[in-house]
Amino acid sequence: DLNECGLKPRPCKHRCMNTYGSYKCYCLNGYMLMPDGTCSNALSCSMANCQYGCDVLKGEVRCRCPSPGLQLGPDGRTCIDIDECATGRVICPRFRHCVNTFGSYICRCHQGFDLMYIGGKYQCHDVDECSLGQHQCGSFSRCYNTLGSYKCKCKEGYRDNGTSC
Repeated sequence: DLNECGLKPRPCKHRCMNTYGSYKCYCLNGYMLMPDGTCSNALSCSMANCQYGCDVLKGEVRCRCPSPGLQLGPDGRTCIDIDECATGRVICPRFRHCVNTFGSYICRCHQGFDLMYIGGKYQCHDVDECSLGQHQCGSFSRCYNTLGSYKCKCKEGYRDNGTSC
């Protein structure tokens, strides 16, 4: 993920929140986010004391959250995180699991897999611990790669659990 908030020139006038694959702009208290990303003074917003700015619709001030992964808390001013992973609405691709982040989520590769660019897209690819020497097999055992892990098996004439033969 590229942190667009750290780029020069900055993409937002006041505050920037990095999200996975994007970013969100928000304004300091007393300002309102305009369609072009700038912040405009809004007297009614300063009275609302919103955490991430507000919208004024038909004279009514409503605090808002800068990401669909956030929702207004019970106080109507601060934003709280929605755990997309816990809701069960997120389905990650094969060999990945959901990890909640503030305001969003990511699908991270399972242990024993690395993210690689294969065939024009990012995929989680099995790590061959045996060929890379990343195993705990003893000198009298052989390493066999398995999907996401490996197994140790004693060489002929030796026996035990595979790691110490």
